[in-house]
Amino acid sequence: MAMSSHLARLRALIGHDLIQMPSVSVIVVDDHARLLLVRHAGLRDGWAVPGGAVDIGESPVDAARREIREEIGIRISEPRLLDVLGGADYEVTYPNGDRVAYVTAVYRAGVADGTPAPDHDEISELGWFAPPQLPEVSLNRFTRALLRTTGHLAG
Repeated sequence: MAMSSHLARLRALIGHDLIQMPSVSVIVVDDHARLLLVRHAGLRDGWAVPGGAVDIGESPVDAARREIREEIGIRISEPRLLDVLGGADYEVTYPNGDRVAYVTAVYRAGVADGTPAPDHDEISELGWFAPPQLPEVSLNRFTRALLRTTGHLAG
């Protein structure tokens, strides 16, 4: 996972302690109502909704556009804000021990331009999933909670 210079400086001061971080999650949907899910490089915690941290001075909607462009190489249609989520389900402990409590702005958008492909730096794999498939997909805890809260996953 790429780390901003700001976060790297903060981690140098506080180590692996839990920090709260603003982030974005983007539910990308195609013309067949399938959701684009990704697997993060270096993590084995299941499929996830793409997204990432909001940089200092960046708006959440600009972060959503940037993260999708960087991670999967596409331009998305105008993102629509669905919800802002946080809490225990959105806390992550990374393999290096860093702990983050995300507060994530969740957007929904279509593909405006390009063909999705993993960047192989942050994203190792991607796939399209129809809503009826989602209950059987190995989702990480963060994504399962997010999709349930936004009505994309029953139960």
